[in-house]
Amino acid sequence: MIRNRHVVIRNIERADGAIIDELGAAGTATVHEAIGRRGYLGPELSAIQQDTRIGGSAVTVLSHPGDNLMIHAAVECCQPGDVLVVAVTAPSTHGGFGDLLASSLMAHGVRGLVIDAAVRDTADLREMGFPVWTRHVSIQGAVKNTPGSVNVPVALGGVTINPGDIVCADDDGVCVVPRTEASWALEGTQARLAKEAGVRARLEAGELGFDFYGLRDKAIEMGIEFLDSADDL
Repeated sequence: MIRNRHVVIRNIERADGAIIDELGAAGTATVHEAIGRRGYLGPELSAIQQDTRIGGSAVTVLSHPGDNLMIHAAVECCQPGDVLVVAVTAPSTHGGFGDLLASSLMAHGVRGLVIDAAVRDTADLREMGFPVWTRHVSIQGAVKNTPGSVNVPVALGGVTINPGDIVCADDDGVCVVPRTEASWALEGTQARLAKEAGVRARLEAGELGFDFYGLRDKAIEMGIEFLDSADDL
């Protein structure tokens, strides 16, 4: 809602598709760390599937609890590569999204759904290959009676998500990168991936992270004693 108006904004700005794909492939934990430990939508949003990793542009929905009217309205605003992000104006456990809406979104090239409410038909969604991150799973249906808005700023998990922001989601959760920070976020993510590759090689070679991270010295400064055996107590 913008200035007490309910609106559907059909066209939004999106980041470069190649950047979105690279951020999505990097994994949420890496992206989250690379951008300063920001953008995490919290542990309450769970994946209904496994081994899925996506990145996409946010098409945002602000809905009334127990009402999926605006999810239906959002479909025409979606383009291939988008991720639908649904927030509610108050807590909701209604399953306002299932296999039929997923079929509609897939026909428009949408890569997945992030919803701060509930979904149902989860077995069907997994079989269809449509990934979802949700707060609840519930068979309780929704009505289509209350106005809301599409492609306005919304908040999930204390994070403000603007239309066109980059949504990265995988088994670990969901992380959002502001669209205006896309290039910077990718540079940081690539640098972190390179650093992690170097660390992984050292660990695989048998080096102790406890030493090359400087944690042993830190532990000693804390007063932790390292003894060869209990006889030294």
